[in-house]
Amino acid sequence: MAVAWNGHLVLVLVLGFCLVSALGEFERFVESPKGDGSLAFLVVGDWGRRGNYNQTEVAHQMGIIGEKLDIDFVVSTGDNFYEDGLTGVDDPAFLESFVDIYTHPGLQKQWYSVLGNHDYRGDVEAQLSPILRKIDSRWLCLRSFIVDAEIVELFFVDTTPFVDKYFTKPKGDVYDWSGVLPRKRYLSNLLKDVDLALRESRAKWKIVVGHHTIKSAGHHKNTDELSVQLLPIIQANNVDLYINGHDHCLERIETSDSPIQFLTSGGGSKSWRGDVDWPNPEELKFYYDGQGFMTVQVTEVQIDVVFYDIEGQVLHRWSTAKPLFSII
Repeated sequence: MAVAWNGHLVLVLVLGFCLVSALGEFERFVESPKGDGSLAFLVVGDWGRRGNYNQTEVAHQMGIIGEKLDIDFVVSTGDNFYEDGLTGVDDPAFLESFVDIYTHPGLQKQWYSVLGNHDYRGDVEAQLSPILRKIDSRWLCLRSFIVDAEIVELFFVDTTPFVDKYFTKPKGDVYDWSGVLPRKRYLSNLLKDVDLALRESRAKWKIVVGHHTIKSAGHHKNTDELSVQLLPIIQANNVDLYINGHDHCLERIETSDSPIQFLTSGGGSKSWRGDVDWPNPEELKFYYDGQGFMTVQVTEVQIDVVFYDIEGQVLHRWSTAKPLFSII
């Protein structure tokens, strides 16, 4: 149904997911695979610019592809509202950068979002507020949480508080650390919860989603704090994919020292940074310094990842498979 808010008609979905009890500190949301056992979702990041920098064009192609694949939900890798997050729950940027942009019928599904560093420069609690969900029930943003889709579990991790420079060298930016301080305790508890959730997962596939890169050839490069603190945990728990934004590009890295695929989908709007560098070209399987998005299709035995550009053209495909039954 539609409701009026600040003169806009806003679509309110009947929620297609179920909230069940939290595991550790994480809330858990349930998505059911289709009748054939498959699941599909879109991934976009670094997008919230009131339609500018081709955000509207990317959104249109997302809708076309989303409708074609009959996606189950959308994943946002953060930096949802530029330049400095939301000022409050009544900030018109929520309408101008989200509600009024992602209007295609193929995008009228649940959105699961993490916070990026730009989001932390505004009122963090506004993005987390259930008030925004009442305005547009597609919206769901939390610091860290789980989406359980039976064959695959997605573990959304709040990565911004890991990055030292936001605390020690903010360069005039003001960050909203309410809910994070004391930082050491927050990060310690978060890492314990991630480890517990991953260890207890019985899903065939495990995907971790965060805003910041772990490995990237783009402008921001690797995030050393995540390489030291988060990467050992996700490697020890047999995670298949790490998906991030932050770098405004599309990218896939596969390294010899880790079985994890490192996927960047941060091309939701402003892009074309022009700086790419990776020491081992063979590990950089795909890099596109432009705007676009990613799709992930999952079955019990296979994952298919596809990157698209602003015109909906396929830029890169990657697949991996697992046996239907594991021999113990």
